[in-house]
Amino acid sequence: MTDVSPAADDRDLLRRAAAAHTAAAQDLEAFLRRLPEVPGPAELTEYANLVTREERMRADREAAADAAGLTLGSLESDQGT
Repeated sequence: MTDVSPAADDRDLLRRAAAAHTAAAQDLEAFLRRLPEVPGPAELTEYANLVTREERMRADREAAADAAGLTLGSLESDQGT
């Protein structure tokens, strides 16, 4: 049996986390496409749940990227100061 290197495991985890984040974002987009002109309480609840899921999946993806060595510094710039 061949052992998988930890780096390969981290990359696989990152790919799975990215796929889960993509799916969550697509579910949110699908909801927004069918959103009625005047959302009711059910739509507000569903929206909140979908946004929460997408944010959680994004955080998981970022954690997996960090574990795989893809840590990014701040993406904000100090323009104009």
